[in-house]
Amino acid sequence: MLRGEPVQEFYSIGEVCELTELKPHVLRYWESQFKVLSPAKNRSGNRVYARREVELILLVKQLLYVEKYTIDGARLKLEEHRRGGALRTEARVALELETVEALERDLLALQALLDAPLPTTSPDPNHRS
Repeated sequence: MLRGEPVQEFYSIGEVCELTELKPHVLRYWESQFKVLSPAKNRSGNRVYARREVELILLVKQLLYVEKYTIDGARLKLEEHRRGGALRTEARVALELETVEALERDLLALQALLDAPLPTTSPDPNHRS
C-alpha cells in the first residue's frame, strides 16, 4: 500500500514494510538472496534502508509477485539490468508502478464507498420530537 513516493533518505524496516506491504521476514530473506539489497545498520544494529534500496525492493517485488520470476530468475534479471546499466531505471519504474497500483486500489475502495447504499432509517413511532 504505497502511499506515495518515498521522500526520506533513510527508512527503518517497519517503514519499509509499510511502504512496500511486505513483512520483515520477507525483507530479511530477500537480503540473503539478492546481493543488491544490503541495508546498513545503525549503532543499535537495526537495519537502515536508503531510498535506493526501497526502490530495489519494489523492483524485486515486481519481478517475483507480478512478473512471476523465481528467486533465481529474479536474481538473473537484476544482474542483467545491472550489467546493462538499467538497474536504477528499472527500480524507478517499479516504484512508479507500485504507486499507480496503490492509487488504483484507493480509488476502487473510494468508489465502493460511494456506490454503497445509504443506510435507511424508518420512522420510529415511539420517538417524540
